[in-house]
Amino acid sequence: MARALERVFVTGVGAVTPFGVGADAFWRGLAEGRSAVTPLRGPEWEAMPVRIAAQVPDFDPSAFMDGRSQRRTLRFGQFAVAACREAVRSAGLDLAAEGDEVGVVLGTAGGLFAAGEQQKLLESRGPRRVDPLFVTRYGPHMAAARVARELGLRGPNTTVNSACASGTDAIGQAFNMVRLGQAPVVLAGGSECITHPVAIASLGVVGALSQRNDEPERASRPFDRDRDGFVLGEGAGVLVLESESHARARGARPLAEILGIGWSFDAADDTAPDAEGQALAMRRAIEDAGIHPEEIDWVKAHGTSTPLNDKTETEAIRRALGRHAYRVPVSSMKSMIGHAASSSGAVEAVGAVLALEHGLVPPTINYETPDPECDLDYVPNRPRRLAVRTALLNAFGLGGQNAALVLRRVD
Repeated sequence: MARALERVFVTGVGAVTPFGVGADAFWRGLAEGRSAVTPLRGPEWEAMPVRIAAQVPDFDPSAFMDGRSQRRTLRFGQFAVAACREAVRSAGLDLAAEGDEVGVVLGTAGGLFAAGEQQKLLESRGPRRVDPLFVTRYGPHMAAARVARELGLRGPNTTVNSACASGTDAIGQAFNMVRLGQAPVVLAGGSECITHPVAIASLGVVGALSQRNDEPERASRPFDRDRDGFVLGEGAGVLVLESESHARARGARPLAEILGIGWSFDAADDTAPDAEGQALAMRRAIEDAGIHPEEIDWVKAHGTSTPLNDKTETEAIRRALGRHAYRVPVSSMKSMIGHAASSSGAVEAVGAVLALEHGLVPPTINYETPDPECDLDYVPNRPRRLAVRTALLNAFGLGGQNAALVLRRVD
C-alpha cells in the first residue's frame, strides 16, 4: 500500500551573506534595499578587468568550529557549518536526541578554483608539498560531510552540483526525502565561495560579469536596459525541512511550507538559456504543488543581470504564468547580494522565507531604465509591503539545468 506523502515545513533558517553572518543581517539588508557589492582589494586584482564582488565581510570561523576543524575545512565548508548551526538554533532542534535521524543535502562547487594552488605547488616544489588533505578539504562533498561531523548527524548525507541551480536542487531533493518518509528532518541548502581570481578572470573574459568597477553598488541591475553582466557573490543559505508529523510532535513553529518542486533541462545550447526549458521547470513545480498559476503571489527571480538571461527568464515567466505574469511582482535579490553561483538559490530561499514571514517583498535595486523586452513588474528599487501567501522561486544553472520551488506561508 502506498504511503501518504507528508507535508513539509520549513522550521528554521540560517544564512551567511555579503550583508554579514546570520539571517537577521541578511533580512535587514534586503528590507533596506542596500547593495553589498564592494571593490576587490589586493594586488591579485589590479590587472583584472573586473574588480568588484559581493563578499562576506568579517567572517570568523572560530565562532563555529574549533581550530583543528577550521584547518581541515575551506571557506565554503566553514560557511556551511555556520549557516547550519544557525538554522538548527532557529528551529529549536535538539540534536543530542535527534541527530541520528537528521540529514544534510547541500549544493556547492566546493574548492573548484582554489584547487589550482595545489597544482602550482606540485609543479614548483614537488609532490611532498601538496596538501595531504587535499581531497578532504577541496572536494564539494566536504561541506555536507563537515556539517554532519560537527553537528553529529547520521541521517542521509549528499551533495548536489548543477551549477547555479544547485542550492535549489538540494532543497528539492531534501523536500522529497522528507515527504517520502526517508528522513524526518533534513538541513538543506547550499554554500559557495568562488570569488577567486581564476573564476573572475574566466567569467570576465567571456563577458558574463559587470565591469562597473567605479560604481560597484550600481553594477548588479537585473532587468534594467543597461545591465552588462552579473556580479559574483558568495555565502551560504540553509533551511531546516521537517515533516509535519515530526514538527507537530515537538511543538515546532513552521515558518513556511514547501508545496512543490519542478526540474527541467534546456537540451539546447551549452551556455545560452532557453525560455521553454525554464518555463517547464516552473510549470512542473506549480503542478507538483497542486495549485493554479494564478495562485502565485510573487516570483523570486533568478535575475542574474546579464542581457540574455534576464530577457529569457522574463519570457519564461510569461509562458509559465500566462496573463497572470503581468499581475504578479517579480524581484531579484542578486541586485543586492550578487550571484553566489551554486548557493544562490539556497541563500535566496532563506530570503524568500523571511519575505513571507515579514509580509515584505524585496526590491530589484538599480532598476532605472526599462527594457522593452523585460516588461513585467520588477518591484523597482524599494521593497513592497505585500502579504505574499504563495511564492515561486526560480534557479537556472549555466548549462541548462533548471529548478523551481513553490513556497507557501503558514497561517
